[in-house]
Amino acid sequence: MPALICGSLAYDTIMVFQDQFKNHILPDKVHILNVSFLVPRMRREFGGCAGNIAYNLKLLGGEPIPMAAVGQDFGPYRKHFEACGIRLDQVREIDDLFTAQAFITTDLDDNQITAFHPGAMMRSVEAHVRDVPGVSFGIVAPDTREAMLQHAREFAERDVPFIFDPGQALPLFNGAEFRAFIEQAQYVTVNDYESQLLQQHTGWNEQQIATRVRAYIVTHGPRGSLIHTRKGSVEIPPAHERRITDPTGCGDAYRAGLIFGLMRDCDWATAGRMASLMGALKIEYPGTQNQRFGYAEFAEQFRQQFGYALD
Repeated sequence: MPALICGSLAYDTIMVFQDQFKNHILPDKVHILNVSFLVPRMRREFGGCAGNIAYNLKLLGGEPIPMAAVGQDFGPYRKHFEACGIRLDQVREIDDLFTAQAFITTDLDDNQITAFHPGAMMRSVEAHVRDVPGVSFGIVAPDTREAMLQHAREFAERDVPFIFDPGQALPLFNGAEFRAFIEQAQYVTVNDYESQLLQQHTGWNEQQIATRVRAYIVTHGPRGSLIHTRKGSVEIPPAHERRITDPTGCGDAYRAGLIFGLMRDCDWATAGRMASLMGALKIEYPGTQNQRFGYAEFAEQFRQQFGYALD
C-alpha cells in the first residue's frame, strides 16, 4: 500500500566559498554588513523533505506519494521523479510561483549561509490528506505551519497511522500545538537537539511522550538512535558508512527506512536498523538524491552490517 509523504519539494543550490567567512565579516561592523563571496563551485540538487523521503523510500521498493505544491520551474524535478517511477498526482503546480528553493553557501570551515525562498510551498495547505484514496501510512514532514496542522488533523480523522517529523519547522508551533500533534500521531521522530526543544515546549519528558504514541524515535548522529515505546527503549546501533561524502539529507533517508520497516511490520530493532543503514548509505553520496541501489543491495549491506538477514 502507498505511503503519503507530506512536506516540501525544493531545489537546493549549493555553492562553495574557497575561504572562511570569518575572514571577511567584521564583528563590530555587522550593522553595516555588505559582503560578496566568489563561489566558483556550484551545483543544483533536487531536495525538500518530501522529495528526499519519497526518493529513498522508492529505492527500497516502497510506493511513496509525495504531497506538495511546486512552481512553474518544476519541469526538471518532474522528469527526475517520473524516471524514478514516483507518483506525482498529489503534486500541485502553481503557474505564477517558483518551486521552493534553498541557496546555500558553505565555507572551508563547513559554516553555511542559507537563503530560503518558499515560493509555491506557501500554497501547500490547499492539498488535503482526506482526498487521497488508498493510503495506509503517512508522514507529516516540515512544511508550512498551516499545512502541517491540517495534514496531521486529517490523518487522525481518517485513522491513518503517521509519523510526526517537526524538523526545522519546530519554531512554528507552541506547546499546545505540539501536544496536539503528538496526541494525533502514532510515531514521532526527532534528533537529540530537537528532542530537547520538543520536551521544553510540551512540558513532557521522553517517557511521557512515548506513552502517547507507539514510538518516540530520537536519533543521535554517529551514536545511533533510541526508540522509546510504552514497554521500554530499544537502542539502535549506528550503521557504518564506507566513506563520508555529504551528510545532507541523511535524516530524510533515515525516515524513509523507518517508514519501510514499519509498513512491513518489522520489529523495532530491525526497523531502526533499516533506518540507520539508509542514513549511512546516503552519507556516501553528494546531494540528497544521487545514491543508486535497489532492495537486494540494501539487504546484503544489512546482513553484512548487522549479522542477520531481512525477511
